[in-house]
Amino acid sequence: MSKITPSDILETLFQKAVGSLSKSSLKSLVVREKIEFICRCNATKAPIRFLMSCLLAKINNPKFDIRKPYTEIKADDAFSGRGFDEEFVEPFVHKYKLPCNPTTAYLSPVFRNIDRPLTDGFVLVGRPRKPYDFTVEILNLIQSNKEKSEYILKEIIRFLLIVKAEDEQRMEQLIADLKQADDILPLATEEIVMLLTQHLNCKGSSRLPVLIVSSAYQTVKDQIGEVNKLLKAHNAADKQTGSIGDVEITLTNDDRIVTCYEMKDKRVTKTDIDVALQKLSKTKSKIDNYIFITTDIIEIEVAEYAKSLYEQTGVEFAVLDCIGFIRHYLHFFHRQRNIFLNIYQSMVLAEPTSSVSQPLKEAFLALRRAAEADKR
Repeated sequence: MSKITPSDILETLFQKAVGSLSKSSLKSLVVREKIEFICRCNATKAPIRFLMSCLLAKINNPKFDIRKPYTEIKADDAFSGRGFDEEFVEPFVHKYKLPCNPTTAYLSPVFRNIDRPLTDGFVLVGRPRKPYDFTVEILNLIQSNKEKSEYILKEIIRFLLIVKAEDEQRMEQLIADLKQADDILPLATEEIVMLLTQHLNCKGSSRLPVLIVSSAYQTVKDQIGEVNKLLKAHNAADKQTGSIGDVEITLTNDDRIVTCYEMKDKRVTKTDIDVALQKLSKTKSKIDNYIFITTDIIEIEVAEYAKSLYEQTGVEFAVLDCIGFIRHYLHFFHRQRNIFLNIYQSMVLAEPTSSVSQPLKEAFLALRRAAEADKR
């Protein structure tokens, strides 16, 4: 008889959760509410996958101490939570498109470099505090046999499915409200600029400048013969990905990078430019432009410093305001403005929630609906 694998365990619990979406297996209302809070928390999604990996490991091998998901703990009952997360939880999450982080929780600063058990009173330093405190509490409830790992993991999957269905229903309604008749006048350039400004002013919008610039290139790639490379994960450092910038532009029929964009949701400093110079010195790519896009003010001395580097490097450095950049672009490519807006919307909705949160996606659709309401 073949051994039940961790993947089998997840699939079994998934089917059970699907069959009982309206009913919980947990008797404790307090525990149920804590699990729901973790699953619905948009501010941080890392605790979900962290818990799932620990619970799965405990179900797979009851001898494990669920509070010790780190091999650095050096105990016989410790285990690699990251191993369970990446090998089993990650493909499961992607398969069913569950609303949690697409990458391992163990690279999150909160769950990194821990070398002792997560016993009662252990403080995970994360914000907001509650989901991390609840995570430690749940681990200790399991280890003290006050709750069953199977029931907790099934409950997490059940709530994720509920949240996913709710998100999809709201998105479908918002998108349906945006459906336009062919004779409706598209938004004017300045109306689109106002819409993007409002979206950038929403909480957690640091990924949006990357999507704005990428959408701009995708819109006119055939006209200008340049296109952006595939975007890297929002939380991946350039050192990890080998990237030079946040958005890298190549010629349509050539892999050579000709322009790099680096996005900042704060003021660009001379130090930022010096770091970019160091990155360029370590790459074989000979680029034409390195452009900083900021949502903050641009200091004159920084802009002058960037301009002064051309004779020294042969690369043109520039610091541009995000809204100023897209305003000029939309006026220049006026006839493509509605195509740009639709591509930007598609990119926003396609981003994982770890990069663009569900509320931020819904905010764009609601803002666009309000902007277009007068034209119906």
